[in-house]
Amino acid sequence: MKNKKENLKILVVEDDQRVSELINRGLEENGFDVVLAYDGLSGKKLIEQSEFDLIITDIILPKIDGIDLCKLIRQRSIHVPIIMLTALGTTDDKVEGFDAGADDYMVKPFEIRELIVRIKALLKRSKNSVRAMSNVLKYADVEMHMDTKEVYRGGEEVHLTPKEFNLLKYMLMNPERVLSRAEIAENVWNTHFDTGTNFIDVYINYLRKKIDKSFEKKLIHTKSGMGFILTDQK
Repeated sequence: MKNKKENLKILVVEDDQRVSELINRGLEENGFDVVLAYDGLSGKKLIEQSEFDLIITDIILPKIDGIDLCKLIRQRSIHVPIIMLTALGTTDDKVEGFDAGADDYMVKPFEIRELIVRIKALLKRSKNSVRAMSNVLKYADVEMHMDTKEVYRGGEEVHLTPKEFNLLKYMLMNPERVLSRAEIAENVWNTHFDTGTNFIDVYINYLRKKIDKSFEKKLIHTKSGMGFILTDQK
């Protein structure tokens, strides 16, 4: 039975035919239209020729790997949601994928049901992000320009990776409120990380180095045992 998502088109870039066919079957059973590519170059050509609602790509691919493919997509200012699949599951691997512009990350082996949940969450977020909140988000002397993706602190431009940008955006939308790691994981990455991971802390530290390090007034603070808060009251 097809659901209301049947008109949405997903590109799957996966060189393992067994995995590719498994994903294809699972997506089609849930009403998605699926296009398959078995190497990064073929995936790149398909992206240049057609529009997709979401892209799923393995990291280790022939011709163009998933990291470089993701970077190429973002360099073309294509804002389609991207889920990366890989057998590599360390924090550093995830950071590399997210820095390349991926929106979510799944470690093999995984269940198709979980993949479908992730897909629906990303598509919902993508749809909601189309609604204009404000062209500029501001807090203290930080400005985030949504149209140009530029960030400034005290008038100086700050260069952020895509995930650092999304993390700061969520904090700017929720200033002076303690944000737990679970809330950040769910709203910035649309996923739930193992409680033992330091993944969120890694990105908070990245953001601190760029937003706070060169300024006397620190804005990103840790609330021990609770999470993080964007505030100029300390």
